[in-house]
Amino acid sequence: MASEKAAALVLRVVDFSESSCVVMLYTREFGKIHGLAKGGRRLKGPFESALDLLSLVRIVFLRKSSGALDLLTEAKLERRFRGRGRDLASIYAGYYVAELLTKLTDDYDPHPNLFELANQTLIALGTAANTTSLVLRFELQSLVMLGHQPTLDLCAECGRTVELEGRVHFSHQAGGVICPQCRPGRKQVVSVSAGVVRTLSRFADRSGDAWRRLEVDRGSYGELRALLNHYLAHVLGHELKMPQYLAGPVTW
Repeated sequence: MASEKAAALVLRVVDFSESSCVVMLYTREFGKIHGLAKGGRRLKGPFESALDLLSLVRIVFLRKSSGALDLLTEAKLERRFRGRGRDLASIYAGYYVAELLTKLTDDYDPHPNLFELANQTLIALGTAANTTSLVLRFELQSLVMLGHQPTLDLCAECGRTVELEGRVHFSHQAGGVICPQCRPGRKQVVSVSAGVVRTLSRFADRSGDAWRRLEVDRGSYGELRALLNHYLAHVLGHELKMPQYLAGPVTW
């Protein structure tokens, strides 16, 4: 059986025995994989303590048949994840990146651009102060790359242009904003400020770095966070665990 090589982010590590562990990895080349690392808990050996949560590693593994764990034979550490100083917000944000990759992606469904986005986000979380913006950027870009982007300018029901003024109707069921004509009788519809919708659009825009200059006040962030939490829960069919630990903006 030929071995495979890949760059990978460590999403989960579970002890399997005194010396081995089961890991979930998000790889650039193969997408999400699950593997058994025999000897992975030993300080010395083919893994050299590389399998830490959110670490970037280079792995060698044997791909098994459907339903069986792959077998990791080697892992070389490229970079460990470090939060920004003693800032818990950056650490929780890193855990949230791992949760989104775990829940939004399928096994062996590679998205190299998503891997690069996650890797760059984790690097930035170790140094940048704008944790809130980094998280929002990752959320929206992940939804775009995986085909779950909410419709934010046209009615998700009829396709009409929605005027982003005052309050706007957002339908989780339809997958985005809806016009006043399509609102009656619709379920799972919330009213959000037009400013929140515009902010989401800017974080979802893949064409530049304008998102870095965005300032989100605490009031808007609360509304934005609630909207994204419910939207992601609708996409996944269940609520995520980490959003409750995400801190809002403090300084800009």
